[in-house]
Amino acid sequence: MVAPVTVYGPVISPAVARVAACLLEKDVPFQLEPVDMSKGEHKSPSFLKLQPFGQVPAFKDHLTTVFHLKSRAICRYICDQYADHGNQTLLGKKEDGAVGRAAIEQWIEAEGQSFNPPSLAIIFQLAFAPMMGRATDMSMVEQNEEKLSKVLDVYEQRLGESQYFAGDEFSLADLVHMPNAEFLVSRTNKAGLITERKNLARWWNDVSTRPSWKKVMELQSAPKPT
Repeated sequence: MVAPVTVYGPVISPAVARVAACLLEKDVPFQLEPVDMSKGEHKSPSFLKLQPFGQVPAFKDHLTTVFHLKSRAICRYICDQYADHGNQTLLGKKEDGAVGRAAIEQWIEAEGQSFNPPSLAIIFQLAFAPMMGRATDMSMVEQNEEKLSKVLDVYEQRLGESQYFAGDEFSLADLVHMPNAEFLVSRTNKAGLITERKNLARWWNDVSTRPSWKKVMELQSAPKPT
């Protein structure tokens, strides 16, 4: 049986990993179509038919092809479109209504606006630049580490008040943070930004052992198809 959902892009990409983790939480079968960005496949005519802007991920299910949305918006689409699948509280419990969803959405926005820019800049310089044969700009690392530390201080306080970002249940607010957090902890020398903050460390030890995230890690470590 062909999976009803296809995600296009390299799973090593934080954005692709974010969408894959959401699909796994929702128990929605999907297939990954690798896109070798180092070879310019994201700019190929066939890929541009799916994603006119040449960005990953592209997402396709039996209803639509989603190409112009950020990974967080694709995750929202998955939660809404496949509401009765898998983890049904990623965007809040039905009985909590708009207030419950707003509590989650504000931390998704915090991730996109405050956490992602400096953490991704650090990840690019310390992880992706070496892979691409580029020199690491340490001034860029230091500048963004300062910015990120201020965000993580806010997170540390929040996670001292509740088990997860939006309350006492895992939600999409936590999931969207996980790809960049994984890179910081496992693929750079900046793990202490998270592991040396008591509440963030406790949160990371919790969420990173979820079966959905372990599967994402398996997908990332799988040999590339030849």
